[in-house]
Amino acid sequence: MTAPASPTDPESLRERALDALTTARDRTALLTSCVEEPELTAQHSPLMSPLVWDLAHIGNQEELWLLRAVAGRDAMRPEIDGLYDAFEHPRAERPSLPLLPPAEARQYAAEVRGRALDVLESTAFRGTPLTEAGFAFGMIAQHEQQHDETMLITHQLRKGPAALTAPDPAPAPPFTGPAEVLVPGGPFTMGTSTEPWALDNERPAHRREVAPYFIDTTPVTNAGYQAFIKDGGYDTERWWSPEGWSHMRSHGIEAPLFWRREGGQWLRRHFGVTEVVPPDEPVLHVSWYEADAYARWAGRRLPTEAEWEKAARHDPASGRSTRYPWGDADPTPEHANLGQRHLRPAPAGSYPAGASPLGVRQLIGDVWEWTSSDLQPYPGFAAFPYKEYSEVFFGPEYKVLRGGSFAVDQVACRGTFRNWDYPIRRQIFSGFRTARDGAV
Repeated sequence: MTAPASPTDPESLRERALDALTTARDRTALLTSCVEEPELTAQHSPLMSPLVWDLAHIGNQEELWLLRAVAGRDAMRPEIDGLYDAFEHPRAERPSLPLLPPAEARQYAAEVRGRALDVLESTAFRGTPLTEAGFAFGMIAQHEQQHDETMLITHQLRKGPAALTAPDPAPAPPFTGPAEVLVPGGPFTMGTSTEPWALDNERPAHRREVAPYFIDTTPVTNAGYQAFIKDGGYDTERWWSPEGWSHMRSHGIEAPLFWRREGGQWLRRHFGVTEVVPPDEPVLHVSWYEADAYARWAGRRLPTEAEWEKAARHDPASGRSTRYPWGDADPTPEHANLGQRHLRPAPAGSYPAGASPLGVRQLIGDVWEWTSSDLQPYPGFAAFPYKEYSEVFFGPEYKVLRGGSFAVDQVACRGTFRNWDYPIRRQIFSGFRTARDGAV
């Protein structure tokens, strides 16, 4: 049995959509107003777009889907569609395009938003797949928040002093609970057919059978990862896949991204500030290859995507798959570290209110968690509303990440949400937890 969907009556949906769109736009404004214009137009890394590209792209996608597709209106600026098509121009070449300058990009995005809110006010949430339960509005809010996360990654990659501030997560006492939890074997419901704003790759709900396994109670910490480094983890070929070993050696990688060794201790650069690596935080900015090697070194493995989701959603007492580890209610600050409320993960073992029924913690928020699985469609998958959202990425090139991070807003984070990236990626807010086979 699947969890009940969130409310679908028209006024609740309208309010929910307005809140999600407003929250996303407030965050976009923060990320693009805290630096001067030259930093908006600069490319801080070939892996990322200039911030001003993301700003106009957000507006362009909102125009394409809410004004044109939902409301049937004519294009406002059809000449810029190609500039902001993510599939037409790779990130490395976007700075050379005739992009809208910052003031014009802001004006364009604001004008689109004003018209989109008029559309929201008059739309009946029924009749077409795009408007059913307000899907298109939820999709656009998620899209903007996903780009807010990529802009936050750009802020982490940029050189210079800190431009963003946020309070640290509340201190937490050292976690003294069990290091791992046994998840019983058996079937569970994976994916969703009822969550109104779930994206195509999360659908449909289907039965999965999983053998018993143990999974870490918390994500792997910086202290735990430092033990791997100290034990020669980066110098010992047997811990690495052949592709991972080749990549590490050819790029001279010896620690997580942004770390350096100085004066007998590990330091890291974190949003423009150099600090001692916090030992009790989940490790951050590691690739799938690094996560996989650590797991081998520890005598364990990465969980499969199905194992991760069963740990996060299955309630053994009721047999239901819930929306989140703690149940069906939307996240609160007591449940998870989400929404850029903080600029770092909380200490491992935080958020007991967000634990799963079996006691697994921090499955939502803090760090994206690498799984061992390639991105593949679920049985019965149907691309919607366009195949480029998911379908073109299916296959062995991409590994699945689950759970979100401190950089993810709740609208784009749930127990079924799937993220993916190349196994070499480290600039993303990625960590992991490990697993091992259980008793048969």
